[in-house]
Amino acid sequence: MTQKDSDYGFRTRAVHAGNDVDKDSGAIKRPITMANSYELPYDPTSINWSDAGPNLYTRNGGTNQKYLQERLASLEGGEDCIVLASGVSALSALFFSNLNSGDHVVFSDVTYIATYRLLNELFNRKYGVETTMVDTSDPENVRRALKPNTRLVHIETPGNPTLKISDIEAIARICHERGVKLSVDNTFASPFNQRPLEHGADFCVESLTKYINGHGDAMGGAIIGRRKDLESIRAQSQINLGGVISPFNAWLIMRGSVTLPLRMKAHNENAMSIARHLKGLPCVSFVSYPGLEDDPGHRIARKQMGPGFGGVVSFGLRATHDQYNLFVSRLRIIVSAVSLGHDESLIVFLGEDDERRELFDEHFRKGFLRFSVGIEDAEDLIADIDQALEAVGLL
Repeated sequence: MTQKDSDYGFRTRAVHAGNDVDKDSGAIKRPITMANSYELPYDPTSINWSDAGPNLYTRNGGTNQKYLQERLASLEGGEDCIVLASGVSALSALFFSNLNSGDHVVFSDVTYIATYRLLNELFNRKYGVETTMVDTSDPENVRRALKPNTRLVHIETPGNPTLKISDIEAIARICHERGVKLSVDNTFASPFNQRPLEHGADFCVESLTKYINGHGDAMGGAIIGRRKDLESIRAQSQINLGGVISPFNAWLIMRGSVTLPLRMKAHNENAMSIARHLKGLPCVSFVSYPGLEDDPGHRIARKQMGPGFGGVVSFGLRATHDQYNLFVSRLRIIVSAVSLGHDESLIVFLGEDDERRELFDEHFRKGFLRFSVGIEDAEDLIADIDQALEAVGLL
């Protein structure tokens, strides 16, 4: 791309950002560079071995990783990007590089389980980082939780797994008044639906394993933000801790990201159709989806999520534990599996034994289903749900 990325639309950038003609072969797609080492300059004594700029060693950064970083920075609207081995690796890198012993971090009470464990257990108990969980759907809870030693506020919106919505712009304003950085896990939305940096966040975190890759065949994670803020994260957590992504996974995710806007349109439309269908079923006790007008987070989601509300719907059944499991076992198209954002539909029963159970709103505590709606025909997915409900006597 010869012009500024901002001159182009999202779909154009998803195809062209980070891509170019390979100078050696003439291929119009970037090849996989499966090297773990690169030729050194004439005088190796001048090398800074913690530098991620020139290609030295793949732990410092490789060509496929750099192409993917360029694309993601463009799609998220950031200056720079770091791509790591997984979403959890990206979260760990962000926290490790921004928090020291004695610091304080505020984070959402509804978050991915690894975030909960990292901040509520590992960093708290092993490194002396003080942590406070709050309901970030009310920005004033964040304001009240801030302390003189607060260094970071981390939110997830929509939150995993209940889809709770937090107001990025309002929380960013509160943080910046006190000189505190804000990071946002954007995995459930993807940059197609929501770009946290445009709403004032300092860092955006993505699990590339999910929507950005979109095919269920590669793992990766990314942190996007200002270049000066990412330099220490790159040196500490990529180069010195070794959380680097493999060249093959970077290439797979680069390939998958081309169709992100097309897939997200289908995810958004299917999830809305299914959420509305579930709302009309007597055996469904509740539906959580920010696209529904009566959802508690709908107003804020409309303000900050743009084209759609994502592909995840969480819902409860008027059912016993055994009926939940039987319902899932009777599904024919929808697969019982963890993860989300795949081309295929995935569903998981989150039972009463979840260690975060007491943090969830009351109607989630008896168990519920997290449904990652795929890109199949919505009519087929709805028919699959209905036949499984009928098979266990719920419909």
